Order: sequence, then structure tokens, then C-alpha cells
Amino acid sequence: MVTLGRAGVAAGALGAPAARAAARRLLIRATLADLPSAPEQKKVPLFVDFAEEFWTDYSPHWKPSTRTSSRSRIDQLLIPHFGELPVDMIARSDINRWRDTMTKREGSFNRTIPIMSVMMQYAEKLGYRAKCSNPCRGVSRFKRELPERYLSADEYRRLGRALANHEFANPFVIPALLLLVYTGARASEIATLRWRYVQIPRLALPDSKTGPKTIYLNPQAIEILSGLDRRADDQLVFPALHREGPINLGEHWIRIRRKAALPDVRLHDLRHSFASAAIAKGIPLATIGKLLGHALPETTARYAHLADDIISESADRICSSLAGALGIAA
Repeated sequence: MVTLGRAGVAAGALGAPAARAAARRLLIRATLADLPSAPEQKKVPLFVDFAEEFWTDYSPHWKPSTRTSSRSRIDQLLIPHFGELPVDMIARSDINRWRDTMTKREGSFNRTIPIMSVMMQYAEKLGYRAKCSNPCRGVSRFKRELPERYLSADEYRRLGRALANHEFANPFVIPALLLLVYTGARASEIATLRWRYVQIPRLALPDSKTGPKTIYLNPQAIEILSGLDRRADDQLVFPALHREGPINLGEHWIRIRRKAALPDVRLHDLRHSFASAAIAKGIPLATIGKLLGHALPETTARYAHLADDIISESADRICSSLAGALGIAA
């Protein structure tokens, strides 16, 4: 009988994931004991050590915001669970067990497993794992019902009155919120907008969530920007009032939505509502995807049910008209 280590919480005790990995390694060695020796392989690090090697090599390719969030998830979610496992001993069963511990943090799991997958792919490239052995492959993410809220015509009117009758100390708040309404842009894209990106009749963003992006400006959006004093190219279009940096639109939105009696409407719902209004006007989903800057058609497809509703309603009106012409309608 082989003893792998001590159980319990004492120093040097093996946790369950590390014990399982050690047992797998011993079984592999026993199976291969009588076979001819293979060339010596690169020493495989523990995941906690590999995480630092991965970070040094790979993270410079990410945007600053991605680096910040990814570092936090590696330190808080991945290293505590996989840290003492050799990188080559992390199996799909380990990933599935980790998933089972995250049932109350489904969003965190869904955002972290792509990072783990990239790390395992990089481990293959470094020779720490066998090719095509990514243990994240085939592990399903949690299905989450993402709330989507669309403003009705009456709610748009209430929002318009609230914006027209509310005064902020920062004069840039209302123009920035109106630009969100008229363009369907992300709040971060408007908050961090600089004058050099404003190239009427478009905004040419060098970077966004999906990379470089063009936001096309309608006459209402152009009027908003034309009403502002243009400053130096590197200056923010919508700066904060009492500090350096961009305006905090989320903070101001809380007050506006309360005044408009829209307490459940998030700032991002203005983007959903822009898509909804475009569909109501018969604009194709592919065009809406370009307006919103979606990198993948699948992202825009989330609005397909709105188009189906409009088509169904149109079919009902046509059939009612035809039935009336035939003298069948009640």
C-alpha cells in the first residue's frame, strides 16, 4: 500500500484535488514501469507556479481592463482550487468538480473558464501538457437568463421629460445620456470618448470591447456633439466635474431613472432599446449588428425574437385585412 500524504488540515496535508492527481501520477508510473524509458520530459510545474509563467508571457497581449479582471479571477478562483495540482494532471473531472462548487456563482464561473481554457492551451504550447488535452473542452457553462428590458414609447416620453427637467452640476451628464439613447453605444464608449475620436458623421473608436469600432451618428447625435465646445484632441468629451477622468454615467443614471419612474431600467437597457426600436423600423439584424458593433452575428441574434414578434403582428394585420375583403371577418 502506498501512502500519498497526511489528511486533515495540518501543515503538509494533501487536499483532495492534489491527492487525486498524485494517485493518477503513481498509477501512470506503475503502468509504464516495465516499458522502455522515454526521453526525459520538461519538468511540469504546479498550477500556482505555471500561473505566474503564463501571466508573464501572455497577459501583455490583453487590454488593461482584461488584465485587471483576469488577474483577479486567476488569484481568487483558479489558484485556490488548482494551485497544488501539476499542470499536466488537471483533468476534465477536476474542471467539473470545480464547476460543481460554483453553482452559487454561475456568472463568475462562466467568465473564468475561458481564462482557464487559454491557460491550458498555453500549457500545451510549452510542452507541459499533451497536445489536444485541454480539460476545459466540453465542459458546459451555466445557462443564465439574462434580463433584457426594452423601453416602451410611453417610457421614452417619461425619460425625455426627466432629462429635460433635471439639472446636474456637471453639464455633460445630459448630453452623454442622450448620446447613449441615440447611438446604442456602450456606456464605457461614451464615457471615455475623446475629441480625436469624433469625426463627424461618425465616432472612430480605436478600441472597444470588440476591438476598433465605428459608431455612426444620426442628426440628433451630431447636434448634441456640435453643441459642445470642442477642446484639445486628447481631452475627454464628457469629463468628470471634480476629479480627473471620465464621467460616471451609472451614478447619474440612478437619479434620472428614479425621476422617470423607471427603477428597473439599467443603463445598458438603453442599448437593448436602441436595437428594439431599429427592429420595429424594419432594419435587418445584420445592419443592427454593425450599428451596435457586434463582432459575431450570434450576439445580434438575441434580438431575433423581437423581429419574429413584429413579423407575426404584420401577418395578423394582413390576414385581418384579407378576411375583411372576403366578407369573413366578424
